Amino acid sequence: MVQRLLAQAHGVEDMEAAFPILGMTTTGDRITDRALLAAGGKGLFTKELEIALANGEASFAVHSMKDVPTKLPEGLEIACVLEREDPRDVLLTGTGARRVADLPAGAVLGTASIRRQAQALALRPDLKVTLLRGNVDTRLAKVRSGEIDATFLALAGLKRLGREEASRPAIETTEMLPAPAQGAIGIEIRSDDGAAREALAPLNHAVTQICITAERAVLAALDGSCRTPIAAHARLENATLSLSGEVLSPDGTHRWAQSVTLPLADPDLASARLIGTALGEALRHTGGARLEAALAASHEA
Repeated sequence: MVQRLLAQAHGVEDMEAAFPILGMTTTGDRITDRALLAAGGKGLFTKELEIALANGEASFAVHSMKDVPTKLPEGLEIACVLEREDPRDVLLTGTGARRVADLPAGAVLGTASIRRQAQALALRPDLKVTLLRGNVDTRLAKVRSGEIDATFLALAGLKRLGREEASRPAIETTEMLPAPAQGAIGIEIRSDDGAAREALAPLNHAVTQICITAERAVLAALDGSCRTPIAAHARLENATLSLSGEVLSPDGTHRWAQSVTLPLADPDLASARLIGTALGEALRHTGGARLEAALAASHEA
């Protein structure tokens, strides 16, 4: 998609020659037998790409922004964010249930996401959660076989893959907030590569960039890791930013949530970052000692 957009923006007919793709397999792709938090957490889908950037093997690194740590390696930056796809999750089941509340009592939920686990258990403490990794077909096969009763997938991924499951109803953000920056694709470059920055400029979607900047600031303020269930979602309409965030205990028994709606007279990244940081700090204050203990424990793990 990025290759095609670059070619269109610069009037290039042979996009393969102008913007060749360096296919890579990341650590996160290779690990399928355990949760990513057990293997090091954030950065497992970006490390190899960033090494290729740093050594000049690549000019652009294309990321799913929900996988990108809030602190980037020195000398690298996200220079462009594409227009966001729908950030919501979809519940896929063998029973036809469309919402967590509709699952049978004691249903088995397969997921590798600590956020989805915590949010589901907060809604339905009776659910049994089991680790589920792998691609879309692997996950759906386990639902169809009855090995698990349900799983979650990001609607954005299903749409980009052209899957028929993308037509199923998504879970509203009022019921289940997505991961910070879910549904957004970012492109990372070397900070000193002016040519790469200039080439990407026509592709950047300012509204998406502002929204995910606010969401990632919530994550940064909470010093979030893959071991911390954190969700955030921002919307920018008519120069007004609406931002919601929450942090949960992994078992869903505790949930701290905050929302804010503020006008942005001059919408920019700095203002979005300040709002996100403030909301993240408000969450820490609301959660108090119990939340601080949970955040500390997540890092010690």
